[in-house]
Amino acid sequence: MSFGNFSYPVPANELVLNYEPRSKERIALKATLAELKSQTIDVPMYIDGKEVRTDKKAELRPPHERSHLLGTFSVGSKEHVEMAIEAALKAKESWASMSWESRAGIFLKAADLIATKYRSYMNGTTMLGQSKNAFQAEIDSACEIIDFLRFNVHFLDQIYRQQPISGAGMHNRMEYRPLEGFVLAVTPFNFTAIGGNLPTAPAMCGNTVVWKCANTQVYSAQMFMRILQEAGLPDGVINLVYVSGPVVGEVCFNHKEFAGVHFTGSTGVFNNMWESIGKNMAKYRSYPRIVGETGGKDFVMVHKSANADIVATALLRGAFEFQGQKCSAASRAYIPSNLWAEVKHKLIVGVNSFKMGTVEDFSNFVNAVIDEKSFDSIKNYIDKARESADAEIIVGGACDKSNGYFIQPTVIEAKDSKFVTMCEEIFGPVLTIYIYPEEKFEETLSLVDDTSPYALTGAIIAYDRDAIELATRKLVNAAGNFYINDKPTGAVVGQQPFGGARGSGTNDKAGSILNMYRWLSARTIKETFNPPVDYSYPFMKES
Repeated sequence: MSFGNFSYPVPANELVLNYEPRSKERIALKATLAELKSQTIDVPMYIDGKEVRTDKKAELRPPHERSHLLGTFSVGSKEHVEMAIEAALKAKESWASMSWESRAGIFLKAADLIATKYRSYMNGTTMLGQSKNAFQAEIDSACEIIDFLRFNVHFLDQIYRQQPISGAGMHNRMEYRPLEGFVLAVTPFNFTAIGGNLPTAPAMCGNTVVWKCANTQVYSAQMFMRILQEAGLPDGVINLVYVSGPVVGEVCFNHKEFAGVHFTGSTGVFNNMWESIGKNMAKYRSYPRIVGETGGKDFVMVHKSANADIVATALLRGAFEFQGQKCSAASRAYIPSNLWAEVKHKLIVGVNSFKMGTVEDFSNFVNAVIDEKSFDSIKNYIDKARESADAEIIVGGACDKSNGYFIQPTVIEAKDSKFVTMCEEIFGPVLTIYIYPEEKFEETLSLVDDTSPYALTGAIIAYDRDAIELATRKLVNAAGNFYINDKPTGAVVGQQPFGGARGSGTNDKAGSILNMYRWLSARTIKETFNPPVDYSYPFMKES
């Protein structure tokens, strides 16, 4: 056998295409959208490399065009989760023993397939299935997922190169093994890239995976699964099932070979997972790895020295891109009294200028929220603000689900700093603003820190450097991703590793080397060249 020290240097982040009028990428994407809409597909689960279908079907419809049927998918059961676990365990030995360069090659090929042949299909399925506009799809289902695959190969290569020192007469080395058992990946609707990263990061480390995606992300998830298969992923390494959360939890968390969970979703669901795993500890071979990114109530803190144009732009983009359905979306803002009149005017003008509608009209900045349950929940918060003496809707607030789940971006001014929309996660296009006396900046920093149980993202906008330094220090635990003079969204793999603490998760930083360590179990090996042949030591001699 031939051996070599293979190198995977730091990759460049995938270039974001702009989809300008008459550009090649725009023409290709428009054609793909038309092609996808002309078909009605029957989406299977993927277990042990095979397409698995059931008689129970669920419909796939665009959130912005409920009258159109994209297709159906097979709804799975407990039996299918058990099949997926069996397939994962069967594939584990051969996958874990495959050479690193071969494993890496599969994921690097998948990245190249997305960058070229399947770019418009990853974006198109995301746009239609999750109601993202072309740019939001491009930065997610093309660029970010490509970056996750390429950078994770680099990060894992760096880990494998980390070795201990050796003393005289010995050689020490470190093996980085996959976990013992299978890994469960549970992924949300809002980022196709998360749907790609959560199963592939553990798999890259030699683990085999059961992947449960959100029902509202099936359309893009199945496209990614087909790309992985074309890239050469062996059967059983990643098994995609469409089952309810309670069913997958009941089966996986009671299984002896459960080794870990990679999760993005709500704080409540993650807390329940943690509790179930804790109760079942006696059943497992090892302590499972529990990695989760959960909720957020992300803030923008503005100092009196800030520029109103910068503030308004950060809020309009940070709060309302992808209808506020980002874990990192700006949901609460604190504006000093000296800037409020100007910022308020710019927010009203900005929101009223937004076009809202289908993803196929590229002039639309805003599309639909993901489903009726989400629509009803968001509308309920808007109604509370409309009816309360402690809040005022200053722009937006219209809700219409007659053809799609459309909610007009909404800005609320809260008279009470602890009004419900300042505190609770809404996950929609609703921004609540509290106006504070301009001279009470430091006191307001304490308010920002104490208002929410979450600590995912946040931003400080100021020209005054002392104010920036004070906010950075006082809000040290309030956000895992902190932005200075920018919106609190848009983390880039390799540049801003993503994750928060407190009620926002375990802060294991997707898009960094830290996350990859979580899917490895190290074994230290010491080899002694001249072993002793006498148990006694020199100190034991009398003379």
